[in-house]
Amino acid sequence: MKKSLTYLLIGAALILLQTAPVFSHEDNDDGPPPARPPRPIGLSARLGGLPEVPSVSTTGSGRFKATINADRTEVDWSLSYDNTEGEIFMAHIHFGQQHTNGGIMVWFCGDAPPPSVPAGLPLCPLSGTIEGTFTAMDVIGPAGQGIAAGEFEEFVNAILSGAAYVNVHSLKHPPGEIRGQIDSRRFGPR
Repeated sequence: MKKSLTYLLIGAALILLQTAPVFSHEDNDDGPPPARPPRPIGLSARLGGLPEVPSVSTTGSGRFKATINADRTEVDWSLSYDNTEGEIFMAHIHFGQQHTNGGIMVWFCGDAPPPSVPAGLPLCPLSGTIEGTFTAMDVIGPAGQGIAAGEFEEFVNAILSGAAYVNVHSLKHPPGEIRGQIDSRRFGPR
């Protein structure tokens, strides 16, 4: 019985091997399959105090949602936060993996006096939602980590590699009160 089953399996394998070229793509007269068009990529992050480095005990929470357009030239974003224990004075996306701190890539909002706040930014609300669009003009670095100002593709690659986080800073917790690592997902058929 065992021997018959072995011969049967070998015979089936030989038949399948002979018919494999019929099913292979290389013999298709239509040429290679069409390239998939680029698709938008969704981004999200949940913000809280525990992901901060070091962790912060806070009542604050937040949510970041964004979409990288199919051409990878813009990121439309929305940042919401509430119940923070301190007045918010700046918020941005940093270049860094979980459990590490990194330099700033782009700004959401900022209030003077910190000298690092770029001119012309909207003021950070005490709570609520702010929205906008990032382009290459908004990428400021961090040059010390290999991302020069204006390098939008590097910014996008950092996000898609899981090496970017949203950080919201308050007067009570200046290094950051709430933080969330950015996750990505592709839209459309796989």
